[in-house]
Amino acid sequence: MDTIIDQMAGQRLMLGFDGTALNPELEFIIQDIKAGGVILFRPNIESKDQLSRLCSDIQACAAAAGQPPLFIAVDQEGGVVARLKHPFTEFAGNPHILTKAAAKSFATITARELSGAGINMNMAPVMDVAPEGVDSIMKKRVFKGDAATVSRLGSCVIQSMQEKKIMAVAKHFPGIGRTIKDSHHFLPKLNIDLDTLRETDMLPFGAARDADVAGIMLSHISYPQLDDTWQASLSPFIAGTLLRDKLGYGGLVLTDDLDMKAIKHDMKTCVRQIMASRIDLVLICHKGPNIRIAWEEMRRLLAEDGQLFARGEESMERILRVKKKYLAV
Repeated sequence: MDTIIDQMAGQRLMLGFDGTALNPELEFIIQDIKAGGVILFRPNIESKDQLSRLCSDIQACAAAAGQPPLFIAVDQEGGVVARLKHPFTEFAGNPHILTKAAAKSFATITARELSGAGINMNMAPVMDVAPEGVDSIMKKRVFKGDAATVSRLGSCVIQSMQEKKIMAVAKHFPGIGRTIKDSHHFLPKLNIDLDTLRETDMLPFGAARDADVAGIMLSHISYPQLDDTWQASLSPFIAGTLLRDKLGYGGLVLTDDLDMKAIKHDMKTCVRQIMASRIDLVLICHKGPNIRIAWEEMRRLLAEDGQLFARGEESMERILRVKKKYLAV
């Protein structure tokens, strides 16, 4: 039973790490924590050859440890958020993608280059809607236009990437295009009612669902009219009732990075809320004690709480189903 619980806890973690090659830290994440995935940032990337070798070694380490292949993710939106620079193709970003042909070109070229490097998941596209007249924190990262335009272009990116076996992750549910503060540094509050969100900001996520997007990432924003206690990434109502039940999304649900300043709670509290909210993957993007704390707290809750164990089994099924589809488990 302990082995099953270790696996169920580890597969729900997507972790950052230091270094550009397989090292003891990475081996610990893969062999001991049994992480479901890793996420790469600029300091992990030096060259095409180095990146390919790193990704290959990560998967070889997992196979040697008897683990499923890992999600290897990166934020490659284009424009201001692109971890892979020259000699990889550099795009101007969503605000400059105005047609489906441009969306398909970005997604197809990006997917081909990610796949060639051994990366299998892209934390893109951004499907937030930035209304006119709002000085949105997302203005340099969103498709220009209304919810219908974002839906059309974002769905094209999703389908084009996933046709090339790169998992797409639409973000940031239920929408942060109206916010003017950065959740990397603050906890933004968006005091908006559910009907307005459904009519605008949430529409692109329905389109992403219809495009069979592999994952949807939650925002770290507080929506007090939806949940006056928990921000979206920790909210059973927003992640569970709204995204799972009302929107009918059955794919992977991810948090944004729990190391962001928007998170005001300790890691144990975060883990409890995440598990109660039917969220599948927990992002902890920096080396530190939070990785072990999250894993151990998840193991404890799985062992002691029958309802959370049952939901853990559901998450494990979703994770392995997606891995089987894209990673040939």
